[in-house]
Amino acid sequence: MTTRIGITGAAGRMGRALIEAIEQSDGLILSAAIEHPRSTLVGADSGELSGHEKNGVIVVDALKDVIADMDVLIDFSVPDASMDNLALCRASGVAMVIGTTGFTPEQQREIDQAANLLPICKASNFSTGVNVCFKLVDMAARVLGDDVDIEVYEAHHRHKIDAPSGTALSMGQVVADALQRDLDEVAVFGREGQTGARDQKTIGFATVRAGDIVGDHTVTFAADGERVEITHKASSRMSFARGAVRAAAWLAVQNSGLYDMQDVLGL
Repeated sequence: MTTRIGITGAAGRMGRALIEAIEQSDGLILSAAIEHPRSTLVGADSGELSGHEKNGVIVVDALKDVIADMDVLIDFSVPDASMDNLALCRASGVAMVIGTTGFTPEQQREIDQAANLLPICKASNFSTGVNVCFKLVDMAARVLGDDVDIEVYEAHHRHKIDAPSGTALSMGQVVADALQRDLDEVAVFGREGQTGARDQKTIGFATVRAGDIVGDHTVTFAADGERVEITHKASSRMSFARGAVRAAAWLAVQNSGLYDMQDVLGL
């Protein structure tokens, strides 16, 4: 069976990587490519956008015009646009892979409700390597426990608009869950001035935005005399694109429900 994939943000860096990843995958076809109406690339051939030969899939400016042409939509955009796209998928029964981060609690509740009607895979990071790191972070937190100070560092390109990254927050949540802490209560987002001694129960976050960094994440478990660091560094968006496409293929044969990349990988 061939699974038809639609993507949003087709002309962007992630969109082009997704087009390439779909072309490299067996049993999948790119059936729709969507951009915002102001894009000068609306009307372009999506194959050429990804640096390959023409594929005949023309970039359009409205999801509603092509929603019937896909089995799964892959959406890496911004929260408000993702919610609009979710409403269309919900109405049409189209499964959805969501890579957008920065949702409000209310928007997350809407996603949860939509998952009662259609399959949704939502993850802060679709890289296979990052999801392996989630498991390693969980293991380290459970073994090292309350004897260490825990800090999460992340760095991304200058264009990323949310901070900390969704992946960094997910790593912090993994630690908090393992140690039975409430992340909302123990998270510290940056430090300045006379902060006093560190509370060992806190989970610190540090953020860097610079240049064209694709994505670096490190969780540090620091004790007196030693420290453990679990690090993932992405050098290409293809790692995220391949994971998202893998998730789309998996999602196409699932029942309604809210899944994440851990489910896709069987972790």
